[in-house]
Amino acid sequence: MSLLWLRVAVVLYGVAALAVLPAALYGRPRWRHLAVPIALLGAFFHFVSIAETFYAAHRALPVDTHETLSLLGLLLAAAFLILATRYKTVAFGIFLLPVIVLLTLAPAFHPGRETVAYPLVGPVWIFLHVALLLAAYAALLISLLASVLYFVQERSLKSKASSNQSKLRLPPLEVIDQIALKALLFGLPCMTAGLLIGSVLALETTGPAFFADPKVLLSIAMWFAYMLMIFIRQQSGLRGRRAAYLSSLAFIFVLAVWAANQLSAVHRFAAP
Repeated sequence: MSLLWLRVAVVLYGVAALAVLPAALYGRPRWRHLAVPIALLGAFFHFVSIAETFYAAHRALPVDTHETLSLLGLLLAAAFLILATRYKTVAFGIFLLPVIVLLTLAPAFHPGRETVAYPLVGPVWIFLHVALLLAAYAALLISLLASVLYFVQERSLKSKASSNQSKLRLPPLEVIDQIALKALLFGLPCMTAGLLIGSVLALETTGPAFFADPKVLLSIAMWFAYMLMIFIRQQSGLRGRRAAYLSSLAFIFVLAVWAANQLSAVHRFAAP
């Protein structure tokens, strides 16, 4: 049944992604009242699917690539719903909802067979390691989208387009900038705690050789890039285009870390 619930969630996310377009691009608020509840319903079925999968397998961790992507998709769906509720904007859904559909499409219709064996050392701590890092990745993506939308809104305001033109409905620039900064500030402790927990577990399992792993080295570099980005934003008040460039750089590190699974002897998912 878990696959059925996940497939229902994918369909609902797709419908919500379509409903967001007229609400955000053409100023039709009625579509917002359709998009948000549908996305919420999709997130509910998504959560049920993941919970049922873990419960049936008597575990609390994703054990393949698809399950990990599905969990990341659920976190992004939660982030979209929080932004829509807190800031009364669905503009982030233009980007987030299609990404969520892509992340959950393969797990729903082509479940993976590759697995990873977690060591029997504190499963709760391993769960925290995985969950915290996924939350940090989601926060970084939200910050990147906010920085890009800041640039779009700023350019739109400077162009002095006529009010009858269709344009993206976004919160004020200050609100968008605060969303970007708050996402970074939320993601930093998640990433720091996740990496620290993973490092301690690594010392107990594989020893110091773990820190020569390509993914570990890239993860440390990503943490430094994250710290540098927050420092630059806080010290210089960076906004707009340059802030988007910084967020893009940090997100490239995230993609590199994710791709490093194929080179990692520790994190790589392998077929049983």
